Parts: sequence; structure tokens; C-alpha cells
Amino acid sequence: MTENLRENRTPRAILLNTLLAAASLFVNGFGAYLTIQANIGAAPWDVLNLGISKSLGILYGNASIAVSLTILTIDILLREPIGIAMFLDAVVVGKAVDFFNWLHPVPPCRSLAASIPVMLTGLVIISYTQYAYMAASLGCGPRDTLLVGLAKRAKRLPIGAVSIALLSAATLVGWLLGGPVGIGTLLCAFGAGPIMQLAFRTVRFDATGIRHQRLRDSASVLVSAAEPRGNNPG
Repeated sequence: MTENLRENRTPRAILLNTLLAAASLFVNGFGAYLTIQANIGAAPWDVLNLGISKSLGILYGNASIAVSLTILTIDILLREPIGIAMFLDAVVVGKAVDFFNWLHPVPPCRSLAASIPVMLTGLVIISYTQYAYMAASLGCGPRDTLLVGLAKRAKRLPIGAVSIALLSAATLVGWLLGGPVGIGTLLCAFGAGPIMQLAFRTVRFDATGIRHQRLRDSASVLVSAAEPRGNNPG
């Protein structure tokens, strides 16, 4: 039963893991929201999303979806597994941030003493929710799929180093578009990777060892279960 759930061998397993991934990604969006509300410079991917949002006059979530679809194309070119969770991530995280922006549970921080704990809390939430939805084995989000794909190809570099390189590139492009850069951006660029590594280590999770189910395989399981069984003769 546990093996079926982990490997998504049944429609029930796929449904349960899809719900797990969606819930984790929603909470992940709250973590991203906190890093923005820390108000000392957004996290690198958020610098990019907010820069696009500012430049085009669109919601953060819509900018995030646009970035995710672009990265999805790169993931396909790298022949990384494309799964259900990738599409969930592309939509849920950005729209969760829009939701929390509307709900406004945490006002922007006004002092460094308040900003640092809020920023770190957001990063910890993001790291553990990354583990939760990646463990569903239905594919990573576009950015995490890119991270894992590059880490597998750069075997001598730890995943944290690859993460720092990606985050730095996102920061540069986002800054050129007018995204907010500050101390918090540096904290995320150099701290997010190690925090993620530590979080994964505490739960003994190897992101590169997960066998993610491709979208076509998920569809095959669902279609096979829906097919009527042949009648036995006699």
C-alpha cells in the first residue's frame, strides 16, 4: 500500500498525492508572501516576478505563471520529467501569493529586527513545502525541476551551489525590470540553498533520487482504471 502510494500506481494514490502537492504549494505561497512582506528586498525569483509585474502592470501571480511557463519550456528541452505537480506549481504558488496579498495577514515590516525573522520564517516554510510536494513524486515545479535537472548534470556541484547560481541570475534580470533588491535578496540568494539542503537533510530526503511520475504515465494509470473490465465467459 505504501509503495503504491509513493509510486502513484493507483488513481487513489495519484489523487492523494495531487492533494498533498496542492496543499503544500499553497503553504509554499505563504512562505513566498512572507519573504516579500519582510520588505528588505524580495527573494530572487520574486524579484523577477515583481519586476515583470511592475513592468507590465499585472498581478504577481500572473507574472509568476508567465515565468513558470517559460521555465517549463526549458525543462522540456532538458528532457526532465513533466508531471502533474509542475502545472500545480505554475498556478497555485503565484495565486496563493495574490490571495495573501488580498487577505493581508502580515503588514510590510518596518524594521530590520522584524524583517529578518519574517524572511527566515518564509524561507524555512518554502524549504519544507518543497520537500512535501516533491515527495509526492508527481513532478517538481518548473523552477525546482530546472534546479534538479541542472544538479544532475553538474554532479560535482552540490544542489545548494546550483540553486545559488539560478537565484542570482533571476535577481539580475528582475532588478533590471525594477524588482526590489536589498539585503533580503542577498540573504535568499546565499541562504535559500543551504536552508533547503538542511531541511532536506533533516527529513533524509534526496531530491535527485526521486522517480517522478510523468504526466503521460499518470494519465495511463487513470485511463486504465476507468476502462471497463471484460466479462468472464459463462
